[in-house]
Amino acid sequence: MVQVKVTDTGIKDMSKENSSEEPEEQVEDQEASQASKEIPLEHLKKSALLEKAKEIQKTADENFDLYMRSLAEIENLKKRYQKDKSDLIKFSNELLIKQLLSVIDNLEKAVSATKEEDSVDALREGVELTLKGLMDTLGKTGLETVQAEGEVFDPNFHEAISAQEDNTAEPGTVLQELQKGYILNERLIRPAMVIVSQSSS
Repeated sequence: MVQVKVTDTGIKDMSKENSSEEPEEQVEDQEASQASKEIPLEHLKKSALLEKAKEIQKTADENFDLYMRSLAEIENLKKRYQKDKSDLIKFSNELLIKQLLSVIDNLEKAVSATKEEDSVDALREGVELTLKGLMDTLGKTGLETVQAEGEVFDPNFHEAISAQEDNTAEPGTVLQELQKGYILNERLIRPAMVIVSQSSS
């Protein structure tokens, strides 16, 4: 039904005017809500204060619950990290040990061979094979021997135990290697113990 309103300026269609306007009750609710937001806490009624307190308590409970969950998650991460770290330390040499098992097998065979005839030759051959297998295994991990005998003395890789006169070698040349030196992945882990030549004065 079309509503019209007669005014001094003519006839006005009320149906269009009402359709574009919000219901009066909704407008009043919005105004009241807006007004309650702007009212300071000390001016709110007791019921409104209680409602406000409940909202604050609910938010606080949610935040505390989130905090406790986060704290528990952090503790779990710490425990997991400690376990992973412990396992890493415990089993870090597992691959190397597996590779050395064949060396143990060869040593056991060498020991068993001593019970047979010509045990000395068999033992020497077994030890030589075992030593070669051991060096091959350690070489895969980055272990290298320090070159010493016949080389120029280098304090970065050699440790001179003594010096002796030798006219057949240049002064400062390594004459004899008493103990091998080793490098692991380009880092010196033990210098070679050597005897160095010196000129006769």
